[in-house]
Amino acid sequence: MKYKTLNEHYRERFGCKVYKLSLNAGFTCPNRDGTCGMGGCIFCSASGSGEFAEKFDGDIAKQLENAKKRVNAKIRNGKFIAYFQSFTNTYADVKTLERLYMEAIKPDYIVGLSVATRPDCLADETVSLLKRINGIKPVSVELGLQTTNEKTARYIRRGYETSVYFDAVKRLKSAGLEVVTHIIIGLPMEDMQTAVETTRQAVKIGTDGVKFHLLHVLKNTDLAIDYANGKFNCLSLAEYAEILCECIKQLKPETVVHRITGDGAKSQLIAPLWSADKKYVLNFLNNYLSKNL
Repeated sequence: MKYKTLNEHYRERFGCKVYKLSLNAGFTCPNRDGTCGMGGCIFCSASGSGEFAEKFDGDIAKQLENAKKRVNAKIRNGKFIAYFQSFTNTYADVKTLERLYMEAIKPDYIVGLSVATRPDCLADETVSLLKRINGIKPVSVELGLQTTNEKTARYIRRGYETSVYFDAVKRLKSAGLEVVTHIIIGLPMEDMQTAVETTRQAVKIGTDGVKFHLLHVLKNTDLAIDYANGKFNCLSLAEYAEILCECIKQLKPETVVHRITGDGAKSQLIAPLWSADKKYVLNFLNNYLSKNL
């Protein structure tokens, strides 16, 4: 079995190498401001999973240019996708969202828009806006599912039932939008079976792509407290590779694997420390997958 990589997907769609430019729109999250919770998900950093995004300054055009300069040394004759990454990027009124999104897709070098959000922050008018923008430049919506196990979801303080994710995917797909689902491997109380089941259900409901993440423990998170108290252990690299492989086996041939692991800022990382060596980890995982898929 050979899975479809994001690089292959972009080359098929845009005919060239494509990089994401990570943006910060200055949003927060309903799981932080008291709407459905306080403090965010148990694993989430103070930056709302946007450690590698540009700093918020209210100027999207400036952020795009700064981000573009960072990757220009790596790219030749490529294009870019504007990626709203930090926190919940549909958590605002539609007029505000439209202004930000339209500003982001304005440059000629931007070929698409990617919006990271929560399934419970997708009102019908927001989906309609995304559908309209999709008629100008391709739009993908990233949903932080993490797990379909309700017990784990409550532990990590996700703040919504899995049925909300299913409904969001259906409505996004009906609007002709591409859906990418985030899944965390190695969550406390979960094993290979639960990670595989989460992947299976995401594929069944119709996700177009998947981002697989390793659970990593960052400083100043509630997860770090539980880790310090010995409530769970992190996966070894070999264990992660085995579970990842079984999850990928659940995918359809057309399902795009956007990433096979995730990494936090090294300065904030507590565990697993092996994840800090990104090049070694990716080489290990790619080698394992090539032999076992």
